[in-house]
Amino acid sequence: MVERVDFLVVGSGIAGAPAAYELAAKAKVLVVEREGAHGVHTTGRSAALYSAAYGNAAIRALTLASRPFYDAPPPGFADYPLLTPRGCLYIATAGQEAALAAIEAEAVASGVTMRRVGAAAAREICPILKDAYLVDATHEPDAMDIDVQALHHGYLRGLKTRGGEARLDAEVTGLARVGDVWVATLGDGTTVEAGTVIDAAGAWADHVAGLAGVQQIGLAPKRRTALILEAPPGTEPGPWPAVIDADEQFYFKPEAGRILASPADETPSAPCDAQPDEWDIAVCVDRIQQAAELPVRRVLRSWAGLRTFAPDRSPVIGYDVAAPGFFWLAGQGGYGVQTAPAAGRVAAALALGEAIPADVAALGVTAAMLAPGRLR
Repeated sequence: MVERVDFLVVGSGIAGAPAAYELAAKAKVLVVEREGAHGVHTTGRSAALYSAAYGNAAIRALTLASRPFYDAPPPGFADYPLLTPRGCLYIATAGQEAALAAIEAEAVASGVTMRRVGAAAAREICPILKDAYLVDATHEPDAMDIDVQALHHGYLRGLKTRGGEARLDAEVTGLARVGDVWVATLGDGTTVEAGTVIDAAGAWADHVAGLAGVQQIGLAPKRRTALILEAPPGTEPGPWPAVIDADEQFYFKPEAGRILASPADETPSAPCDAQPDEWDIAVCVDRIQQAAELPVRRVLRSWAGLRTFAPDRSPVIGYDVAAPGFFWLAGQGGYGVQTAPAAGRVAAALALGEAIPADVAALGVTAAMLAPGRLR
């Protein structure tokens, strides 16, 4: 028996789930996920930070446009607040002053509240920062921690409530355009016909395009490493902000009484179940210990994920003009979680042939800056 849907969303991560949720209010939607659980890869390995100063202009706009949803999700969407206060310090050592000033200026121009606090005040906010390292800092007071699981599960639960379906262990093994529909073959032999295929497959998005005979757009998966460290003895890191190096050579933030840290690596990788590399772990420890009084007796846990970028590091959201009914939703980089509410709304609007939502457009987001055609 052939199943028929309006939209077949390939990938149930933080790109596909919000778009499917939004679309399900107006259309029949099926999400197919090749893994046996949702959010196995990048979504489930996020640093879970909402920082509207983080990323390029398109990312900052989508992040700001997502804030109202985070602050007031629909009734029943989540049992607990999606955001909790954190704050974020962008810090500079000698030679990084210009980079810090650029971060602040670009963020302020986008409408983000930033406060230049200087080295002394930064050490008061985060007392483990070293006097000899720190020369300046700017503070983003509205940065937040994100409950990624609550966000992701809220979208998947809402999708079901709206009549959509998300199916696990459902890898797409074939895609062909037949007349005015796409015919997808799944790993179990199931055939699905869809008017539109939404390629939200993360690091595998170019692979899915290849299955469909659609020209790839040069997406680049890059590995990022993260680790959990013990907090310095005698400290209570809970009130500390996230700390990001001005050149993004490292970052760290409190995490359940411990410290989540990363060397902010971007190691090119094939699509895979990414694993941490011992060298990257060592680099992370070295960089952070140069900046902070953080003795590392042992690494409690480490992991890695893939952040997939388009060549210009902006998301790719829109129809492929050379492949009717094939819609790209990819290239979120490391910003997919913080931009998810706005990106999902934008994707659904464009997929339905509607204009970008007015509140998002008011922040400067256009269909052209997201369209896959810009990359060809």
